[in-house]
Amino acid sequence: MLLRSVPRLLSGLLACLTALLLAGCSSTDTAGSAAGETDTARASAPAWADGMDTVRKAELPAEARRTLALIDTGGPFPYAKDGSVFGNFERELPRHERGHYREYTVRTPGERDRGARRIVTGRDGEVYYTDDHYNSFRAVLR
Repeated sequence: MLLRSVPRLLSGLLACLTALLLAGCSSTDTAGSAAGETDTARASAPAWADGMDTVRKAELPAEARRTLALIDTGGPFPYAKDGSVFGNFERELPRHERGHYREYTVRTPGERDRGARRIVTGRDGEVYYTDDHYNSFRAVLR
């Protein structure tokens, strides 16, 4: 009877050890960071994004990725205000002289107006995304 339970015991032990190993490999440190942000994402963030929540370009909504492609090619942009100076009046982004930041609309399906989503770019290559009309920003990792 004891010999029959040994393989089951070893199999169970192996399953538990595998689960622990996999859990350790996929854990993230979320203290002081956005939920789900990995150490790799923080480590690869440029200096201008230091201390900010980040989002990888591939994780942005499809509409935001299309807006980034338009920015990269210089347009044409669907909204007249795209490319206008972003004043940073909310002070959510690092302070710079007026004209440093430009804003672009990220289309929101179902919205009749410009909606709340924007991409804001900085003169030095910074890219930020907001989906709550400037209340918060995430640095875009490209």
